[in-house]
Amino acid sequence: MKRSASAVWNGDIKTGKGTISTDSGVLSNSQYSFATRFENGKGTNPEELIAAAHAGCFSMALSGQLGEAGLVAQSIQTKATVTIEKSAGGFTITAVHLDLTARIPGASQQAFETAAENAKSGCPVSKVLNATITLDKKLVA
Repeated sequence: MKRSASAVWNGDIKTGKGTISTDSGVLSNSQYSFATRFENGKGTNPEELIAAAHAGCFSMALSGQLGEAGLVAQSIQTKATVTIEKSAGGFTITAVHLDLTARIPGASQQAFETAAENAKSGCPVSKVLNATITLDKKLVA
């Protein structure tokens, strides 16, 4: 299986602008720029898209882990926060923090924690990131 997205950039790094599109059409010429990446400009940026991908991947991986334990989540809510820092070689994504709140009928705290930790390490997006990944998890009744 392969998935594709594309980007177009016009201009210099500070004043230029670009668009990002996905083959599915979910993103279609979505604007990004220096301002959307390093300031508070309107549009998206690569780190935000990585955060969205990680939150979605982790949530699905957790659902799979729960299924292996005979559990089904009523809801899984994950927020991923990507940290990008300037280093000697430019900018680097150094960390991703996952905040999880889940409602899983019949799940023990131990089963929930085991499934969440397995999802954190097993999710394909986690595996591709060369960053520290942390997780706060909350099981609600």
